[in-house]
Amino acid sequence: METKDFDYYLPEELIAQTPLVKRDSSRLLVLDKKTGEIEHKHFNNIIDYLVPGDVLVLNDTKVLPARLIGIKEETDAVIEVLMLKETGVNTWECLSKPAKRVKIGTVIDFGNGKLKARCTGIGEEGIREFEFIYEGIFLEILESLGEMPLPPYIHEKLKEKDRYNTVYARNIGSAAAPTAGLHFTKELLEEISKKGIKIEYVTLHVGLGTFRPVSVEKIEEHKMHSEYYIMSEETAKVLNEAKKNGNRIISVGTTSTRTLETIMSLYGEFRECSGWTNIFIYPGYEFKAIDALITNFHLPKSTLIMLVSALAGREHILNAYNIAVEEKYRFFSFGDSMFIK
Repeated sequence: METKDFDYYLPEELIAQTPLVKRDSSRLLVLDKKTGEIEHKHFNNIIDYLVPGDVLVLNDTKVLPARLIGIKEETDAVIEVLMLKETGVNTWECLSKPAKRVKIGTVIDFGNGKLKARCTGIGEEGIREFEFIYEGIFLEILESLGEMPLPPYIHEKLKEKDRYNTVYARNIGSAAAPTAGLHFTKELLEEISKKGIKIEYVTLHVGLGTFRPVSVEKIEEHKMHSEYYIMSEETAKVLNEAKKNGNRIISVGTTSTRTLETIMSLYGEFRECSGWTNIFIYPGYEFKAIDALITNFHLPKSTLIMLVSALAGREHILNAYNIAVEEKYRFFSFGDSMFIK
């Protein structure tokens, strides 16, 4: 299967640069994965498609303000550091730019000495390991110095940091947001719960792969990134009960999907666990965990459009995307949403 099979035309003006004022006012394209039938709604209508007994699974990871701009000691060169993954006490795997200026022992100063980073390791594609040096509480320092690591296709500055986190974000550790969940408000979640839909959470910390395009011609040759996930005993119990009773498991986002499918593939059931997943879902994959998916509109030729194509069929997805372009939906992280039922 070729990467070009998952391409589509997207005018640049449809790439959403800022979030809407009200989270749940985004548009919602509803796609029937069996028939390909399409409906046009708004996100707050999602409750009409949920029935008592459904289980909604959300990713509660929280994005760090992990983009730091600093000065290289000795030369005063400006260095950008994007924190990706914690590897030890005060040590992080980071993406640095320009990487060629960062050698073992290089020290970068952020905020006039408030925070420093010493390079302790060199990896591929601009990856560096840094030891962070500071006094006080690390997260508080990051809050004061760091910026949200917005995707490269967003050129507008984010006015409110919390808009690149979901309203239920609580487990810090992501380099990017699980954007399908950005449409939910606390009020909408309360309404959904009152209707008899169970709401459960998993954690998957979104990492470097979010920024890495598929560069091979044959998708089977693509090397998938690894991300850390967690499932609690209580969530596993609720999901196993839903499977037993024939109730739908509805995943919010591709990150929740990858977590659920990883666990079900490993154990044949849901269970309390944590670990690293590099699962790559593309057409031909048989879903074992989820029945439906709430998601955003994804980049052409990305692993994410391959995942949704595996669930709904490539033809149905590309047709839906082409219609979304015609109808001027907003695309990508701050864009509109899709419910694949």
